[in-house]
Amino acid sequence: MNDLPEYVHKNRAKWDDLAKEYAAAGERGWVRDTPVWGIWHVPEAELHMLPDDLNGKDAIELGCGTAYVSSWLARRGARVVAIDNSSVQLATARRLQRQHGLDFELIHGNAESVAYPDASFDFAISEYGASLWADPYRWVPEASRLLRAGGQLVFLANSFLMTLCIHRKTTLPPRIGCCAPPSACIESNGRPIRA
Repeated sequence: MNDLPEYVHKNRAKWDDLAKEYAAAGERGWVRDTPVWGIWHVPEAELHMLPDDLNGKDAIELGCGTAYVSSWLARRGARVVAIDNSSVQLATARRLQRQHGLDFELIHGNAESVAYPDASFDFAISEYGASLWADPYRWVPEASRLLRAGGQLVFLANSFLMTLCIHRKTTLPPRIGCCAPPSACIESNGRPIRA
């Protein structure tokens, strides 16, 4: 793993430190029957982010965290693989798999370079995972490589404008929320991202 870029190592260390703050949200996500998306919890019925029929399809979540999105995919019949940069987040995901009786592959790794052959998946998704923290010039082509012809990539992240406009010490109203503590500093491509 020493061949990983320095920013990936730094993001890994930061997310391992932040993981406990996301365990409760992950637990809430795992118990949901119907997905909700983003910081405003928009119902799946309004956004249609997931394909209508996932039964028997191969799906990958890029930057899965606690893997609640992967649990939604698995409950819809998909054969799921989930990858995350944080071993601590994956430990929570494994605990929740046991607790909810779901079993799918969890990989500790970098979504910019996934150890799967070309055209392995029908569907790829990143909700605040690779789409937010990985280098877009690396993870998007990697997602494309992993998808079969006609496959679909869906991703969700906060806008850069929102991120730039939030002061580090700002506390957002509960209805808005924030995907990371305002004091968090994550790196992308070796450069710090700070609000």
